[in-house]
Amino acid sequence: MAKASVVVFGTGEQADVAHFYLRHDSPYEVAAFTVDAKYLQASSFNRLPVVPFEEIAQQFPPAANAMFVAIGYKGVNALRTEKYLAAKAMAYKLISYVSSKATVWPGFYVGENCFILEDNTIQPFVTIGNNVTLWSGNHIGHHSTIGDHCFVTSHVVISGGVNIGEACFIGVNATIRDHVKLGKACVIGAGSLILQDVADFSVYSQAGAQLSRVPSFRLKKL
Repeated sequence: MAKASVVVFGTGEQADVAHFYLRHDSPYEVAAFTVDAKYLQASSFNRLPVVPFEEIAQQFPPAANAMFVAIGYKGVNALRTEKYLAAKAMAYKLISYVSSKATVWPGFYVGENCFILEDNTIQPFVTIGNNVTLWSGNHIGHHSTIGDHCFVTSHVVISGGVNIGEACFIGVNATIRDHVKLGKACVIGAGSLILQDVADFSVYSQAGAQLSRVPSFRLKKL
């Protein structure tokens, strides 16, 4: 059975990764890549054509091709949101990818243009909105909701009953306690522990490890 055709927006690392997963673990075949004309630097990427976004509907029409917007969290997810909305306005169907190696349960709902990688454990009664990225190895607790346009990196623990507002970014190894509510466009830095509700546009950061003045070759006990 022939795979459905999809155009990937982007030619960066995110698009490279998306192309790999779609090629090896999805019912879709990437037909082309697209970027805004002013950012077009080469005519091909991964041996496929790169077409200016302004011309994509003429060369790869939405009646025959879906689209996937493969952009990271730049501008607290603003750029990915902008291009997702632009693709929808052109009448493209926005596909989602859920890894066959992710753990999901009956009744799981996921929106458009989501990218859910391997080893995500998504418990029952979780709702994930549109244009959400879950990188690998996260725990999403039961009855939690992740709003549109969020980006969750890796090894994040989102406990049960958590409500995450739209356009949030959550860094690696962050932990969010059960029944906490995050406002919109929050940035939760790597390693942060969130124990109470968070207002819109809040930024939480955890201090990094300190460099010791003692070099490793002088350590007597290790």
